[in-house]
Amino acid sequence: MSVDLLIPFGILLVLVVYLIYSRSKFEKEIVEVYEEKLQEWKKHATTSKEKEEKPVKKLAGLVFKTGYKVSVELTDESARGMLEKGKFEISEIKKDK
Repeated sequence: MSVDLLIPFGILLVLVVYLIYSRSKFEKEIVEVYEEKLQEWKKHATTSKEKEEKPVKKLAGLVFKTGYKVSVELTDESARGMLEKGKFEISEIKKDK
């Protein structure tokens, strides 16, 4: 009688081992695919993020001309250092006539 029960339990044991092995292999493959997708996403996300970040113009002061003298009145004191170092550019505002 014990031989009669040994064959089905043997088949069941082999089937369980095979299913555990195939599932673990499948899970490893899925993890690898998602890790590759994550790396691609990071690569594309950083390049698009760098493109979106543009410096924004904000009012830091006003320039006045009185006679032959030019004066700058600052509204933002953080610009003082750049002005003192000479790190600025001059551009004209075009008027429509």
